[in-house]
Amino acid sequence: MTQAQLVSLSSATDPAGSLDAARLDAVFFALSDPVRRAVLEALDGHELLVSELAAQFTISLQAVSRHIQVLVRAGLVRQARSGRISRCSLDAEPIALAATWINRYSKYWQAQFDTLARYLVDLDTKPPQPHRSE
Repeated sequence: MTQAQLVSLSSATDPAGSLDAARLDAVFFALSDPVRRAVLEALDGHELLVSELAAQFTISLQAVSRHIQVLVRAGLVRQARSGRISRCSLDAEPIALAATWINRYSKYWQAQFDTLARYLVDLDTKPPQPHRSE
């Protein structure tokens, strides 16, 4: 599914057509590709030229540039151009939006951990049962 289809689907399911929903879709779409995640990792704490980023991959400069443009549209990468030179830097703010959305569901994970903790406590408090061999 393309990014445009995801945004369209989000608008159809979100009656308000929320800008946040579209941004969230773009962020998750951008993060769904391992090359784009690797680009973000490379930019963590660094400002790099597109050519420097491309040198880290076995795909073409043009392919890396397309991945960078997806990241730019999602707001995860900022590009500063000076003539033909393009410097990229990470903007992690949209990742916080995605993390906030994911954390809303942590209550379900926590419930599972609570159930596991109760089960382990029950195991510790019950005396061991002798194993019967037949």
